[in-house]
Amino acid sequence: MKDNLLENISPLPFSSNGSTQLLIAGPCSAESLEQTLVTAKQLKAIGISVFRAGLWKPRTLPGTFEGVGNKGLEWLRLVKQETGMLVATEVATREHVNAVIEAGIDVLWIGARTCTNPFAVQEIADALNGHDEIAVLVKNPVNPDLNLWIGAMQRIVNAGVTMIGAILRGFSYYGNNFYRNVPEWQFAIELHRRYPHLPILCDPSHMGGKRELIAPLSQQAFDMGFDGLFIESHFMPDKALSDKEQQISPQELYSVIKSLVMREKNQSSESLEMLRQQIDECDNELLNILSKRIEVCRLIGAYKKENGMQVVQTNRYDMILQKCLNQADKLGLSAEFIKTIMSAIHQESVRQQIKILNDHSKNGSSCTK
Repeated sequence: MKDNLLENISPLPFSSNGSTQLLIAGPCSAESLEQTLVTAKQLKAIGISVFRAGLWKPRTLPGTFEGVGNKGLEWLRLVKQETGMLVATEVATREHVNAVIEAGIDVLWIGARTCTNPFAVQEIADALNGHDEIAVLVKNPVNPDLNLWIGAMQRIVNAGVTMIGAILRGFSYYGNNFYRNVPEWQFAIELHRRYPHLPILCDPSHMGGKRELIAPLSQQAFDMGFDGLFIESHFMPDKALSDKEQQISPQELYSVIKSLVMREKNQSSESLEMLRQQIDECDNELLNILSKRIEVCRLIGAYKKENGMQVVQTNRYDMILQKCLNQADKLGLSAEFIKTIMSAIHQESVRQQIKILNDHSKNGSSCTK
């Protein structure tokens, strides 16, 4: 199928305070008419132009608050009428989309759980066919699969929707972690590399899972060139019916926004170009060194073949890794960074040596002695 994600994208129809940064905020869930309107008016007062609120909440366990459903659509209509804000909500089924279209909702988003299911995304896409007046934002799937994320957006674009954007909310992992959903920034970086004109927002609320992480994660997102933020804000966050730990008040959100440092995306200078040239030279040296190292590994593979030795020598790799970690510490390099690099190099070395053994086997020689 032709990749038409880039060529059919139109700009999203909103910003905040005339800024080029896209800011969308509102409660995790619309809980009551009062809570919805009060929160919206407070957000409008600090310059937010797009109000978000979940109506159908995909909760992990039954019996918890799963949203107010269709009756919340009237609350969102009132927000739009009384504040002039655009309104957004999450959809997961054809019925949700039909209800949102009838209610005149401006923006919808597809959540991480729904994005994981191509059948559900296609159902949403089919319901959106012919409704290019609606903007659609797609969160990353719960598992770190870039093609699944891209595929979901392609399905929406194929339905004729042109106003589309992506939201990085982090990825779920089993066990305890500092973040509720690990950022894995490299997925958004690669998405931007492939589709430079696709708007990408960061959801620091779901990513961090804690109020105190919203500001640093937001700053990191802007430092990395994200186009905007998708933040949960409740006028009384401590009393929220869902995800209260990660929601902040509109006043706290205003403080976060004011603290953010916006950096030029394409600022360049002679000094920067000189530094980039040094980076290019370092990359060339790295590639040359890696090529040389792999060639030595091939020679070792040939020796192991002739002497009936198995490819993987665990003790040897452990010794190399520990030596590199000791040296990395003295050079101020991250241990995790070095482990990742050495693991990739080791895997390629093993692959090359196994290839030599396989080629040898095809020639009819014995690999043992």
